[in-house]
Amino acid sequence: MELRQIEYFLAVVEHGGIGGASVSLGVTQPTVSQALRALERELGVQLFHRIGRGMVPSAAGRALVGSARQIVRDVESVDDALAVGSDQITGRVEILASPFADGATIAEVVAAFVDAHPTATIRVGELDDESLAAAVIEEGRCDFVVTHLHPVETAVDDALEVIVLGEQEFWLVCPSGTVLPDGPIDIADLPHIPMVFVPRGGTVADEIESAMREAGVRPPIAVLAEDREERLPMVLAGIGATLLERRVAQSVADRTTVRPVRPRFVRNFALMYDPTALSVAAQAFVDVVSARS
Repeated sequence: MELRQIEYFLAVVEHGGIGGASVSLGVTQPTVSQALRALERELGVQLFHRIGRGMVPSAAGRALVGSARQIVRDVESVDDALAVGSDQITGRVEILASPFADGATIAEVVAAFVDAHPTATIRVGELDDESLAAAVIEEGRCDFVVTHLHPVETAVDDALEVIVLGEQEFWLVCPSGTVLPDGPIDIADLPHIPMVFVPRGGTVADEIESAMREAGVRPPIAVLAEDREERLPMVLAGIGATLLERRVAQSVADRTTVRPVRPRFVRNFALMYDPTALSVAAQAFVDVVSARS
């Protein structure tokens, strides 16, 4: 097995086919195809299912992804260490973060790591679906995930560890001019105005909707926004109200009507990782985060 074959395999996984992989790698499609066939022959398994013009990993292919990514990261760490000297932390740390986690806190943690280990690199991407947090770690797609934790959740996965970074409280944000009493708003006393919600599915929005139902509140739904980031622009446009993270809500208090709510809706957000799969750089990142906590 050659490193080149592993890199080609991962490129096909990431791009869903040989065409996109060849472009990202800067090689021809036949070169990628030949490398994959050689890897499959060597391993004695089929790594992909061909579906139309695309390719999806087989069960064997999915099982290989995590180890393949770890191999590439380990090789990169060795190369970096040889380039700058063994007394410095090198290599790359990869994080996938929920777009709804506190970006300011994530930035502070990243800044502390960069300050402590300037010869290492860090990449922060977006976690598209928080329900897949454990899966993307197990598949080796990243070193760490930053995601929200359910309030009653005590353990995400026996093999994974969690470091709580902070909490986010959700506040009511209404279009400018909405008349509300001062102070926190009881969920039972929400104004009967259109609301901008997200579809149900394992988020704090589900808890909010459940609390509304228990309180007998049935506000009209103006929009179900598939993209959560669309909620604030819709409130600013006067379409309806929603509940947003406190820091986001306070940032637009001059253009909207903002109030805390009772009961409080709070969700911890945390760093999740597999302690048995950490590179030297990733362990250094854990040390930085732990020192901050």
